[in-house]
Amino acid sequence: MVDAFVGTWNLKESKNFDEYMKALGVGFATRQMGSMTKPTTIISVDGDTVTLRTQSTFKTTEIKFKLGEEFDETTADDRKVKSTVTLDGNKLIHMQKWDGKETTLVREVNGSSLTLTLTLGDVVSTRSYVKAE
Repeated sequence: MVDAFVGTWNLKESKNFDEYMKALGVGFATRQMGSMTKPTTIISVDGDTVTLRTQSTFKTTEIKFKLGEEFDETTADDRKVKSTVTLDGNKLIHMQKWDGKETTLVREVNGSSLTLTLTLGDVVSTRSYVKAE
């Protein structure tokens, strides 16, 4: 159920994120900013529309989507992708496709923790978030 994801989530820990950004083709300066920033993710639901807003001092992005429906997304690193988000048990699975490439962003909630696992080819990054009070 998407309701488990609703709330404000603050980044606590990040592993291998620079390598993931490098695999995406993100330039050095942007990777430096991305590695230093501690974003907050706000997830809300209105009817069957989910809003996922990521805020940081570096950049703020927002996507609105319906589960299972493909949509156009401009990512934080300015890639133009076709995205689809599905729910599989307690996992929100976000697929991004562009230029023959594909990356998967899996968000999994466990109580007041959210783990984001980013996968591109054989590069995997995990980012751990804690729910704001």
